[in-house]
Amino acid sequence: MNFTASLTLAVALTSLVVSLPSASGAKKKTAQATLTATGKELEANYTQQLVTLKKELTRALPSVNSKKKTNLTAAREAESAAIKQIEEARKRMGEISSAKGLVGHAKGKWIGGANKGISSAEAKLKKAKTAAEREEAKKELAHWQQNKKDGEAALEERQAKLDAALKNKEKYEKALKDTEKTLADSKAATIAAVKNLGLTKQLSSNKLDAKLARYSILTEATPAKLAAFAQQGGEQKDLIQYMLSANDLLVEMAVADGAKDGNYGPAMEIYSKIWKASDKVGVSPLRRLALAISLEHATPVKQRNAEAKEDAPEFVNPVKRYLHYEKAFLAGELDPAFKNLTTWDYRMVVDGEEPDEILTWGREMLRNYRPDHVTTNDYRWRYVALVRSDIKYGSQDNKYDKPDLQFFQNILMNGGICGRRAFIGRFILRAFGIPTTARPQRGHGALVHWTPDGWVPCLGAGWGSGWTKGRYDRDQDFLATTQARATGDAFMMVKRAQWVGDVAGEPRVYGLQSRTNPEFWYGASLYLQKNVIASAKAKTLAAVGTDIGEANETEEHVEIAKVKITEKDRKVSADKKGIITIPASATSKPTRSTGKILFLDSVLGGKQLHYSRTGGHQIFEYTFKAPAAGKYHLTAHVVTPSWRQNLFVSANRAKDKVELPLPHTVGLWEKTEAVVIELTKGENVLTFSREGDVKGVTIKDFTLTPISRQVTQR
Repeated sequence: MNFTASLTLAVALTSLVVSLPSASGAKKKTAQATLTATGKELEANYTQQLVTLKKELTRALPSVNSKKKTNLTAAREAESAAIKQIEEARKRMGEISSAKGLVGHAKGKWIGGANKGISSAEAKLKKAKTAAEREEAKKELAHWQQNKKDGEAALEERQAKLDAALKNKEKYEKALKDTEKTLADSKAATIAAVKNLGLTKQLSSNKLDAKLARYSILTEATPAKLAAFAQQGGEQKDLIQYMLSANDLLVEMAVADGAKDGNYGPAMEIYSKIWKASDKVGVSPLRRLALAISLEHATPVKQRNAEAKEDAPEFVNPVKRYLHYEKAFLAGELDPAFKNLTTWDYRMVVDGEEPDEILTWGREMLRNYRPDHVTTNDYRWRYVALVRSDIKYGSQDNKYDKPDLQFFQNILMNGGICGRRAFIGRFILRAFGIPTTARPQRGHGALVHWTPDGWVPCLGAGWGSGWTKGRYDRDQDFLATTQARATGDAFMMVKRAQWVGDVAGEPRVYGLQSRTNPEFWYGASLYLQKNVIASAKAKTLAAVGTDIGEANETEEHVEIAKVKITEKDRKVSADKKGIITIPASATSKPTRSTGKILFLDSVLGGKQLHYSRTGGHQIFEYTFKAPAAGKYHLTAHVVTPSWRQNLFVSANRAKDKVELPLPHTVGLWEKTEAVVIELTKGENVLTFSREGDVKGVTIKDFTLTPISRQVTQR
């Protein structure tokens, strides 16, 4: 019987009308519950399964020659020593660079700044007309003169240190070169020692996968915790029994890193509930999605609601989260690559704190406001380019966050510093089904996310500069597992070696950068992983957005979406009532995208105009014919991400501008309030401009409605 049919039968037989525990209740179950007599029997049963499995696996597992083990241990120790040596050599070279920087600072900012201050104070002294002004200028001059003396003293001291360091430069460079060679040799020796173990053939077989996965999960879940869940009733007991007998499910769970916090009982309860809630879950990729949600929400995820919504659920409902993504997937709202993701990948899509309706809002907002961010071929910036284009850096406006808006809507409205920008970047990626996780670094918040070419850091420094959540900790270890997992079957050798490590009772270590030194099997698994990555010639993608992690405007080249504007897109029309409709793409100036002004394909059909937040100010104009002269009500069909924004419009080069306030639409389409514009019969020019601190606006069209049918003829 295949897996899908097996689970369907299990659901039917046990009549799993299981109400999910409240999130707070589920949290309590993560603590050690007191076992009843039934629970103690179950614990003994699960413990015996572990004992039996260990005996069976110990007999069946590959034996490794002790000398080969010793050789691997020695090679790893030599590599670790070489790494320490190269770190020390780089530190010495870094001291030279640091000394140069300090000298440059003393010459430039310190002494140079003092010289500017002296010049300014001397100028003030010359211009001083009163005794008080002269006294103030003298004090300022004395301050900067003393500052210059301090800078000169510091420069002398720093230059001496630099000169001393430079005397050793050749020695340090040679030491660095030697240690780099030593490290390369030791790495090669370690790889050779791993290959010499002769494990490839045995670890390539899936013969023991089910038993290994079962042992690993029983160990992680613990017999006591499983018993505490199963003792609640027959349905819970059947769920655990089913899980431990479903070989394919066990393997898939273990490969996907298991249930959060080892909560396999709640994970199975969520999984069974999803199967009852949907008749589509048996179809890939939805089954993988369902399992990912079950594993990730085994420990409830606290929901981040709008402050004003005091009655909103405290935790994300995992079944509703599944149904949300199922609906979005079947409606074609998610990224085309979503269907190809693994269960492990999906976990980093579905783990968000946002309510489901905010995920829906996120997709609608971006399609309305910046459809080019949705369709760009550059997956490094797809969706997350919203941060670059529209999330203003700075926390000064955060005090204006509105309690009736959800957190991510407030970030869109008021911007933020690194943390808030990374948060909304991850949110918008999740909304479209792209895996992402936090990648903080010292003093800064950033993110990493999936692309078809590998994972990429965004809004922060490159790989090696930070850490990630979960078992991988250092970001380079997280990168390594993503690259190895992308190889498919080859990655299973890595997992099997780790599962064997579990049987051997080794501590779990998932990366070579870990603070814990791996023992034999986990160490072998990590070097096998290196081999897998090297054989696949995996790319390591450079970081993007490093220059805007704490800034507003990027220095990177931003590709402008190529859009063909047809005559239909540019046609201004007037109906029988004299109502004039001007498509936003019908500009007479500019006639093509400039960077500040963009013409984009619209989700409503046709084209739309986007006026960017960055790049200064620019006017845009429309030249058209009015059927009659007189006063008209002007409205615009717009999308805005923020508040306190406006357009200014003048007709026929008039000096006076009319302010057209822009509503805060929170990324959805709305009409502006009408303002009065006076037109002449025949050709007219409307000139639009913006002033002050502008944020983006997207415009579909303008409407000019005659105020009275008795239009004065001119």
